[in-house]
Formats: sequence, C-alpha cells, structure tokens
Amino acid sequence: MSGCTRGKALRDVTGPSRQEPGCLTFHTFRSMRDPRLFFIHSRWVDADAFQKHAELPHTVQFLERVDALLDQPRDVTRTELSE
Repeated sequence: MSGCTRGKALRDVTGPSRQEPGCLTFHTFRSMRDPRLFFIHSRWVDADAFQKHAELPHTVQFLERVDALLDQPRDVTRTELSE
C-alpha cells in the first residue's frame, strides 16, 4: 500500500469517525522507525459506541481497503485506561 493510498484511506475514515456521536478522540499515527506502519488510536464513550462505529459503512469500507493491501493480518488491540 503506497503512502499516498494509505493516507487517503486514513483521511476517508478519520473525518466521519470523528463526527460520530460516541467518538471522544480519533487519531492516526505513522511510525517514525518504520514508515510502513500506521496506527489508529480512538476513544469512545462506551463499548456500544465503538461497536456501532465498527459497523458503519466508512469503517467497513476502510477495513476492506486496508485488509486487501496487507501482507499480514491486521493487528487490533482494545485497551482500557490504567491508572
């Protein structure tokens, strides 16, 4: 996946995701050591809001676009704040 293609895919999902009612934050990152690695960090009001996000067309389309271009499985880690 070229940098330009990745950038467009990320832009296409970021705007609509940030506008979702349950979205608290949605940020994309690129590794400084490996420019092939991109990360998304998002926070949602609750698990239901995240689940709704996962089912929306812009999210489904993003995952289909990205998965078709990956040479290994997508790595997803759900976390919770630890204080």
